[in-house]
This record gives sequence, C-alpha cells and structure tokens, in this order.
Amino acid sequence: MTPPAPEMTSPDDVSSLLRTARYVADDGLATAVFLAIRLGKPLLLEGAPGVGKTEAAKAIASGLGREVVRLQCYEGIDAAHALYEWNYQRQLLAIRQAGEREVDIYDDRFLIDRPLMQVLRAPERRVLLVDEIDRSDHEFEALLLEFLSDFQITIPERGTIAAATRPVVVLTSNRTRELAEALRRRCVYHWIGYPDAAREAEIIMLRAGEVARETARAVASAVRDIRRRPLAKPPGIAEAVEWANAATVLEKSGSPWPEAFRRAIGVVVKDEEDLACLAPELDAILEEALA
Repeated sequence: MTPPAPEMTSPDDVSSLLRTARYVADDGLATAVFLAIRLGKPLLLEGAPGVGKTEAAKAIASGLGREVVRLQCYEGIDAAHALYEWNYQRQLLAIRQAGEREVDIYDDRFLIDRPLMQVLRAPERRVLLVDEIDRSDHEFEALLLEFLSDFQITIPERGTIAAATRPVVVLTSNRTRELAEALRRRCVYHWIGYPDAAREAEIIMLRAGEVARETARAVASAVRDIRRRPLAKPPGIAEAVEWANAATVLEKSGSPWPEAFRRAIGVVVKDEEDLACLAPELDAILEEALA
C-alpha cells in the first residue's frame, strides 16, 4: 500500500520536503514545484548543465515517497522507447507452445512498459522525469505533448489506457534548442541558475561527507569565481561537492589547504583547455577564497 503523500499547503512546505531529500531550493523553485503539484501541471526546469535540475526531480520524488521513472531523451528517441512495445519473441514462443489452442498474444504478459506507460499504470507511486527534452527532435516533442494533454495512451490492439490521477511530471532542458511554445504553455516554468555562494556552501555541507564549514565556504567562493571565466564546461554543483570532498581527503593525508585545493582541481574542472585557461589565475582564486 502506498503511504499518503506529505501535506503541502505552501511553498515553505515544499522547501522542507526537498530538504529532507538533501536538496536546498530557493523560493522560486519551491513555488514552482508547489504550483505544478497543486495545479496538476508538468514542471519544466531549464538551466545550464550541473545546476541541479535532475536532482530536483529526484528530490521531489523522494520527498513524496515515490519512485522516479526516468525517460532520458536523445536524438532519435521514438515511441517504442517512451511508450510501450510488444515482446515479439515471447509472442512467437507462446504461439508455438499453444498448438491448436487459442492464445491472446496481446495479453499484458507480452507488453513491455516503457517510462510513460509505467507512470500511467501507477501515477500515485511514481514521478515521471523527462530528462533533457531538448536533446530529442520535434516529432518526439509532439508525441510527448499529446501524452501530457490527456495522460493516456492508445494501444491499437488493447484500447486506451488512462491515468487514474494526474501524475507528477518534471521535464528538464539544457536549452540546446528552443522548445515548442505549445509545450511551454502546458507547463509551470522555472529557470534554475547557479546558486549564490552562501546557498552553494549550504548545499556542499548538506551533500558532502566530512567537510568543514570553512572548506565549504571556500569551495563555494572559488567555484563562483571559476564560473566567471570563459570556460567550455563550467563546473556544476556536483563538481563543487566533489572538490570539497577531495580537498578534505588530501588535507587529511598531509597536504596543506592551498595545495590540497590545487591538487584536487581535476575533480572540479574536467576539460584540458579549461585547465590551461585557469592555470595562470588559479593561485589568485584560491588565495581570495581561502582568505
């Protein structure tokens, strides 16, 4: 039996719920999540890679006590990967074994549920995450829009399967292309930017291991400074957490603080050209962050 969902009467309740899943949301995100759930609308989260869009969806599911069903989008994704498909080999085997007897080859046991179908069958137990919708093509976006209109799927051999209640749906986009206006209009929208230094330090403290508060503050300050540089791949929040952990490990093994941060730079900046660009300024960045 599915436990009752936590009561959410305000965005503050959402903030508390997300914090139980170790996710620090600002007021804007908490309000968007609250409205999406209360209005029964999909939540569209856009932002640069690494700002916490996917983690937000996971935190929503965790806070609600539900399972995340993730549909990872990519170029060329089609209905068979998103909706359902028939297990043809099993159908053929059943026909051979049946002999003269009739066999319903369109029975549930031959149906392979893909993410959208999984959510339709148990909307009260799952949160649908459509990750990086901008990586799919316009044809798939149109298919998804049709699904979000009625939350139902029509199987020619079986009929229409509809959700008993509106599922919680979160879409993420890195904005590598513009999404259709029809899709945007159907959603509650929120842009997630990089957090300020104080909130990022709080996130590091919440998600990292044995990291001192001073280390978290220094990492948050340094990462914020690094992101101002013209890097091809600016570090995300997860990289900031990794840097704090790595520097702490090196410090405990005997490296002094500035050197620990410098030696662990490969966990926060992961591109050769970015490392070369950052090298002349790294000492100044660390000196300011550790001051």
